[in-house]
Amino acid sequence: MEWTDVLDRIAAGEDHHTEFKQDFKNRSAVGKSICAFANTDGGLIVLGVSDTQAIIGADEDSEKLQERLTSFLQSGCSSPVSAKLGCRKDPKGWVHWLEVPRQRSFEPMRYDGRVWVRRGRSSVEPSPSELQDLYNMFGYILTEERTIEAAEVSGLDFESFKTYLERLAIDTASYPQPNTDDDLRNRGVLAEIGGQLRATLYGVLAFGKSPQAYPQTQNFYIECVAHDGSDRADSIIQTAEAKGQLNEQIDRAVGWFSGLTKYEMYGALRRQDRRLLPQQALREVLVNAVAHRDYAITGSKVQLEVFASHVEVTSPGTLPNHMTAESVCAGGWARSRNESMANYLLALGYMERRGRGWPVMRRAMQEFNGTQPEIEHDHDGGFVRVSFHLDP
Repeated sequence: MEWTDVLDRIAAGEDHHTEFKQDFKNRSAVGKSICAFANTDGGLIVLGVSDTQAIIGADEDSEKLQERLTSFLQSGCSSPVSAKLGCRKDPKGWVHWLEVPRQRSFEPMRYDGRVWVRRGRSSVEPSPSELQDLYNMFGYILTEERTIEAAEVSGLDFESFKTYLERLAIDTASYPQPNTDDDLRNRGVLAEIGGQLRATLYGVLAFGKSPQAYPQTQNFYIECVAHDGSDRADSIIQTAEAKGQLNEQIDRAVGWFSGLTKYEMYGALRRQDRRLLPQQALREVLVNAVAHRDYAITGSKVQLEVFASHVEVTSPGTLPNHMTAESVCAGGWARSRNESMANYLLALGYMERRGRGWPVMRRAMQEFNGTQPEIEHDHDGGFVRVSFHLDP
């Protein structure tokens, strides 16, 4: 970019593609701007200019500042930035500029561990839905085999992994035992990226100490909401976030529901507590929701919603592997999108034989209140929803 072009941008003021900084002393502000431009449409950062568009000159030796900027572009963000640097001595001082192109990579760039995007004249963190769109735009399709770059081996709970192996009837006590890293890698819990072992999505959600601690996994849990009525427009009376490993999410969501929904029955002068739904049906639908949801959709959660007339469980993504609502209701052999997660829940006793989920729920509801569960498969909206009718 020529000096005359930079002067034109200064005269036009800050906008979606232009930002002014007085100097490089506030590295954080410059880093956020670089990251935001790289993740959006690219832009120009000009140092030595005030917010009022006045050239004041950067208060630092010109050569040293160029060296610092070059170094920062290489290591300041999550990946190197191929920006072009320029400088010019004005009567009022040195002006430096960085032409930041839109980043081309398999995932968005991060600064200080967070993703930034450009919105108007500001560099901001994207909303969950914006983050999902951003990952999809960069082509980062998150499946259970994909590594989570920030998920180091130390973030795994080895006792959980040992328990899982024992449930598979694998001897973990006698010697010799395989190297732990090799064992984890052979079972899809770890994978190598950039010469380093990192946990896969499956590894994080099945054995992670804090499964929702990473940007890609922060929404992978069950959101529980109770409404004061039969519509989402009605007031919310109670909420909870069922987080943790896959099995912990299920247990916590069922526990929340069990504490929420009881009513009294009196027969033969004796009080009985009756749940609004059979636990077997609720547990089965939650197991299937976390096991088969589309984890490429990073901005959505599994939702457990309780209404006055019914209960809904919504799972992000369409049915996997060309399955239809009709084939699900028929109880056909399930074709899982996430085989490792499904096998993990099967080994821990949360799933039974594949394909029995819907018949189990149907029988449980028929015996409980004479109703049947209903399934909605929305291709355009990208979700699967199962509804249970409560007693009238």
